[in-house]
Amino acid sequence: MKILSMNFTNLWNSEHPLVVNRIAQIVQSQNPPALHLEKAYGRLAALLPAVNTIAVQEKRNVLSAVLSELDNERDALLGVLISQSRTLSRVNLPSTTQAAVLIDALFDKHGRDMAQANYTSETQRISGLLTDLQLSENAAAIATLNLGQVVDRLFLVNSEFASRFMERNANEAAMPMVDVRAIRREADAAIHFLFKAIEFCASEYENLDYTPLISQINELVAYYKAQIKARQSRRQSGANVSTEPPIATV
Repeated sequence: MKILSMNFTNLWNSEHPLVVNRIAQIVQSQNPPALHLEKAYGRLAALLPAVNTIAVQEKRNVLSAVLSELDNERDALLGVLISQSRTLSRVNLPSTTQAAVLIDALFDKHGRDMAQANYTSETQRISGLLTDLQLSENAAAIATLNLGQVVDRLFLVNSEFASRFMERNANEAAMPMVDVRAIRREADAAIHFLFKAIEFCASEYENLDYTPLISQINELVAYYKAQIKARQSRRQSGANVSTEPPIATV
């Protein structure tokens, strides 16, 4: 009985650790020493701590992408507040001019270049702006200019940014950058070595039953091969598969 072949390079970084750990779990559950697989399994098991750092780094990469999106949105919201208050402060409209002058002055205080500041500085300066905007006179001015929704959204986005930024920094402090490609190559080699060992032992030790082990591995491999093929078909059809969630493990 043969183990199905699979190109593990087609797995995303978020999927690879899940598959490797699942293979290790399947083999470990079948008592590797009893099946003469202790050495081959041990080679893979020794790599699991390194493989699991891939998941940590991938989460960090995802957080970086989220931060970039949040930063772009808050920059756009700031742009609306700055341009609207500046424009309306320069026209003579009794109902809005004084309110616009008041809000425009806040950007003289906090800086019109907030969007160009580094992440930490921009977050702090926006927080200071939002604190001033909560003052009754400024809040009334924002209501007069119909910019309440913009301010509310800016508060939510800036708060989310601050939280995600702290989370990413904590991850970076806890786990240094790793060579994901090197780890994946070594893990893939260990898996192929393990599969070959299983097939060899299955033919060599006829008194032992390797069918449950091989069947479970083949079920896992077949599932991922089908999911990857479907994803590749969607990509070829023009779908942006990068926005899809990772393939769930079984």
